[in-house]
Amino acid sequence: MTDHTLLTTLERYYDTAPRVGGARAEDLGPLTLFVQEGEGWPYYARPLLGAPDGADAPAVSVADVERVLARQRELKVPEAFEWVAETTPSLRAAVEAAGLHVHAHPLMVLDASVPRPGARPDVRVLGADDALLGAAVTVPMLAFSAPGTARGEAGPAELAAAARGPETEPRRARVAEMIASGRTVLAAAEHDGTVLCSGQYNPVGDVAEVVGVGTLPAARRRGLALAVTSALVTEALARGARTVFLSAGDEDVARIYGRLGFRRVATALIAEPPQ
Repeated sequence: MTDHTLLTTLERYYDTAPRVGGARAEDLGPLTLFVQEGEGWPYYARPLLGAPDGADAPAVSVADVERVLARQRELKVPEAFEWVAETTPSLRAAVEAAGLHVHAHPLMVLDASVPRPGARPDVRVLGADDALLGAAVTVPMLAFSAPGTARGEAGPAELAAAARGPETEPRRARVAEMIASGRTVLAAAEHDGTVLCSGQYNPVGDVAEVVGVGTLPAARRRGLALAVTSALVTEALARGARTVFLSAGDEDVARIYGRLGFRRVATALIAEPPQ
């Protein structure tokens, strides 16, 4: 599969996944705003899906971006845009001119022919009723609060405290429903009953995106994120995925994923208001 064909496949995934996740779509010129209906994670705006032959989406202007921003403010949803740089090159300049800050992330697709490490006994796929699910959905929150790959302070005690917070049960219930309905698969690494790393993949047809892989900061530098990602990849392929992809946090993380056979095909961009 050529990189152009891969990017077309990913564009279709990006357009379909929010709809499967319960969002309604509002087409605003060359952009589509996805709005979560009811409970769930908030979504974003992204380029209107191109023609079926894979043609790029229409060029985007500052006025187009400002129109979407006004609608996001009206709906009181996050002012956020996500897209692929190589597919819609005009969008970056437009969002920056509108005052947003752009983050770039390596967009990587799995080469399934590359050998992966064998399964580890401390990593497993969790079911919807697993007793560790609450902790498993909490670990990435702590991980992303302390970005990077260096060891941090948050450990089992901080995880236990965070898992008792008021947001944990609604989050656990949402993920449990997604697992039960087949809309996500979650894998976790545990030691003595404590979740140290977890992540998910979300399938749409025969395409799967690996998301939310995070390691408890105090447990970093032990190969856990790589093991969890490997388990997710193995599960996705076993369930019929033909394309598995992810967005790496940065170049250092991308090099780690490269050990599993992921190769960079493009750049994923996220635009948000400056902090």
